[in-house]
Amino acid sequence: MEFVSGYRDEFLDFAALLFGWFRKFVAERGTMGTSLEGRWRQLESQIRRLPQDPALWVLHVLPNRSVGISLGQGSEPGPGPGLGASRLLGDEPPLHLRDLSPYVSFVSLEDGEEGEEEEEEEHGARPGTEKVEPQEGGEPAPPSKKFPQEAKPAPESEVTQQEASREEGSREERPEDERAPEKRKGRKNEAAPLHLSCLLLVTDEHGTILGIDLLMDGAQGSVGQNPGTENLAPRAYALLCHSMACPMGSGDPRKPRQLTVGDAHLHRELESLVPRLGVKLAKTPMRTWGPRPGFTFASLRARTCHVCHKHSFEVKLTPCPQCSAVLYCGEACLQADWRRCPDDVSHRFWCPRLAAFMERVGELASLPFTYTAEVTSETFNKEAFLASRGLTRGYWTQLSMLIPGPGAPRYPWGSTSSLSCLLNGDPYQLLQGDGPALMPPVPLEPPRSLFGSWQDYYTWRGLSLDSPMAVLLTYPLTVYYVITHLVPQSFPELNIQNKQSLKIHVVEAGKEFDLVMVFWELLVLLPHVALELQFVGDSLPPESDQQHFTMQRDGPEVSVRPGSGVSARFNSGTKEKGGRRDLQIRVSARPYHLLQGPKPDLVIGFNSGFGLKDTWLSSLPRLQSLRVPAFFTESSEYGCVMDDQTMAVATGGGTSSPQPNPFRSPFRLRAADNCMPWYCNAFIFHLVYKPPQGGTVRSAPGPAPRPPTPAAPPVPARRRRGEKKAARGPRRRR
Repeated sequence: MEFVSGYRDEFLDFAALLFGWFRKFVAERGTMGTSLEGRWRQLESQIRRLPQDPALWVLHVLPNRSVGISLGQGSEPGPGPGLGASRLLGDEPPLHLRDLSPYVSFVSLEDGEEGEEEEEEEHGARPGTEKVEPQEGGEPAPPSKKFPQEAKPAPESEVTQQEASREEGSREERPEDERAPEKRKGRKNEAAPLHLSCLLLVTDEHGTILGIDLLMDGAQGSVGQNPGTENLAPRAYALLCHSMACPMGSGDPRKPRQLTVGDAHLHRELESLVPRLGVKLAKTPMRTWGPRPGFTFASLRARTCHVCHKHSFEVKLTPCPQCSAVLYCGEACLQADWRRCPDDVSHRFWCPRLAAFMERVGELASLPFTYTAEVTSETFNKEAFLASRGLTRGYWTQLSMLIPGPGAPRYPWGSTSSLSCLLNGDPYQLLQGDGPALMPPVPLEPPRSLFGSWQDYYTWRGLSLDSPMAVLLTYPLTVYYVITHLVPQSFPELNIQNKQSLKIHVVEAGKEFDLVMVFWELLVLLPHVALELQFVGDSLPPESDQQHFTMQRDGPEVSVRPGSGVSARFNSGTKEKGGRRDLQIRVSARPYHLLQGPKPDLVIGFNSGFGLKDTWLSSLPRLQSLRVPAFFTESSEYGCVMDDQTMAVATGGGTSSPQPNPFRSPFRLRAADNCMPWYCNAFIFHLVYKPPQGGTVRSAPGPAPRPPTPAAPPVPARRRRGEKKAARGPRRRR
């Protein structure tokens, strides 16, 4: 039983949502046919009876001329085997966007480089290139007497055939350069890239995506020119009907109060059709209308079944009646999950444990911020929250799927180049939004006591409890909490608080390195400690390998030396007493077990996920041999349990009992197939090494006794099994 809610890139969930809806739409549109007048009229009648949505709906017509989609070609030259539905929706889905590089890539269809905004739009359209399987159901295709016969979807059929032949391709063969579409563009022996000529998108005025249709090159002509738009009307009308009967984003079937269209010719074609549905069409096409300030694609509210991965727009999802943690589409999927083999991956084994995890919901949501109720809700719309506060640039784009607008400054994430882009030596520049400065000046006096909560830190730092800076500062404050509280408690013999210099390894670094400047706050909190942070992991940018930053707290200027070394001097806002201390940052883009160098004082990992990456099976024994204090955070208690099992398999050791991190991020992470509370850096534990000469494995208190395992699945009436299996501990598995 695996959950990847705290580790999977949100965009992949977004892509899976788009693909799932589009596949259902294409299949049901094909079953209707334009000649089935009776079924079509019946569907129109059903839509007329739907409740009315007070929000304005918008039909966007988005042409694309510059970016093509290159699908994997198996053994032929190309990015790799084809990408099928199972890649996004299966039992072992990819965790990062880069994992899809062997199967799909984006190439420029022009001599110049592709525009970033169009590329992002293409990312959203990526699922449309998937294999389309016929499904049951019936949705509208417009009546033939009113429109020209709908153009046959030949390009979609071609995609279907190509994908069917590549569905089972291996994921192991990857290109040498996963991020170089320019190189692929020049290959003569590759298959021609697919051209997504147009994207039809139905949203409401708040940004919730309600439906999508993808037109491959040649299907309906060029949308950017009027001669081709007349053929869009049949598909657009079918898309509108399907969006009302089966809205993608969230909510029950409904029809809009009013509809506006983003193309003048298509608007004229729909004038006589939309009223059939009881919907008012705007008098003129969308020309001056613009999205509201909080407009975002808030469609991640759609959930999925944990077993079959069907979305909530396809089936009704309900949580397990006993633990209320896992979502299922019905009794069949619940029963299948209950009886999985081996036993320790079945829901029968995990149900009472997940019920205990659910009891932490209130505790993890207990935070002092004014926006706590909003950001800890299961329906939290992160993109809308950030957009409404103008947090759409700099490091804030790392936290969401928001794309910087045209002309917005863009800094290379996690590289020395970002330092050279800083103006006036301001270390907090990448932490700012579009409004006034979010970080106040550094207090004149250093902290007189140790901070153990966001409330204490905000008060000393002069931050308002309405400030969302805790979302970014969770990383340096977690390091601070480990140094000042957890290491003295668990390893008092190290006397770490009296050290004048500390060498810390941040292992399997990822997003935290993309936010590297937030660690400047450690110099503010620990002004008389010289810190060296070494980020290690094979997920780091290869071009950053062996780079070395030195951040100094005197002087306002930023200086960049030739080569990989960077020396940055920032104004701290106060004169130092007792000598200057620097923050050095080193980068090693390799697995931790391959790192060579002196032994660190402390090892820290953020949202580790030991069981999700094979390199941990080598890195954990390396830590066992070093026997240094190693602290890790996880986004849920479930992750902590899985990490303990992986540590036991890899080294024979274990982990300490996890405890809530007082400096966890206040943003609740979205969970597609479960209702458990997930927060970045929610829990902290440390490794318990196996004694060198044998003996007991654990030197720290073990976890609380596990609740008894129920003998039958949580469904009423009949029993599925006559006898109860003897309880046993979890199998040690990877």
